[in-house]
Amino acid sequence: MLVVQWRDLLFLVLINLIWGFNFITSKVGVSEFPPLWFTTLRFGLVALLLLPLLRIHRGQMGAIVVAALFSGGLHFGLLFVGLAMADTVSTVAIAGQLGVPFTTLMSIVFLGEIVHWRRWLGISLAFAGVLVMGLDPQVFEFWQGLALVVLSAFLGSVGLMAVKRLTNIKPLEMQSWFALVSVPVLALLSAIFETGQLQAMGTASWQGWAALTFTVLMASLIAHSGYYYLVQRYPVTSVSPLTVLSPLFGVLFGVTLLGDELTPRIIAGGAMTLTGVVIIALREKKIVETGT
Repeated sequence: MLVVQWRDLLFLVLINLIWGFNFITSKVGVSEFPPLWFTTLRFGLVALLLLPLLRIHRGQMGAIVVAALFSGGLHFGLLFVGLAMADTVSTVAIAGQLGVPFTTLMSIVFLGEIVHWRRWLGISLAFAGVLVMGLDPQVFEFWQGLALVVLSAFLGSVGLMAVKRLTNIKPLEMQSWFALVSVPVLALLSAIFETGQLQAMGTASWQGWAALTFTVLMASLIAHSGYYYLVQRYPVTSVSPLTVLSPLFGVLFGVTLLGDELTPRIIAGGAMTLTGVVIIALREKKIVETGT
């Protein structure tokens, strides 16, 4: 059993803190920019910063493109559109965790993985929890946004299947490919479905630009790249259980900074979803460590 060193453990907590706060900054950003355009700007800036790192990987480019589209542009594009439509950041932060059970289901379909009753219990709890939250009257008013967040989690899990096929690609280079492939797709979608992109850039406040800067530098370059670094250093099952901290931080910041109201149904549904995610993650960790 490979134990995560305490420095890396603290780094992982910091990563989750950044991800949790990124829900707040992204909410600010999509309130001042059209959400797909905000996502385009995010990936465009990342692509410019990391352009020198791009390398062609023969035999892997197809998987890179699929991973970039599904786990990059489409995933975050839908997530930010859903976030723009949502009244509470907290529900978005929790619903986004459905990527964990979706990934397990993708592993069953595409990798032939066998899932026993404990992980089925976790999967059922995770989806049931989002359903409980969605039926809350406060949340049901923006059910379309919540549905887009769920869809973004599904697309992210599809992309992760492609990510698992990639080898010998450094974290920052992976980020550069994600950004480069995503930008034209996001820009096209923004041109089709949104208006006022240039006007928004001219009228955005410093808070809007600060939100964009945070999501580029902190969320993309530090948090995501740092997580890929830790996954390369440790088994994914050693670090993935702690990613449940990010929605908890997101809920905390949503309540304290944006005034999100946590109704009993949202609390119950959120607890069900996060419990299900923890069950899945811990059970997968045990399978890897013991083979049973």
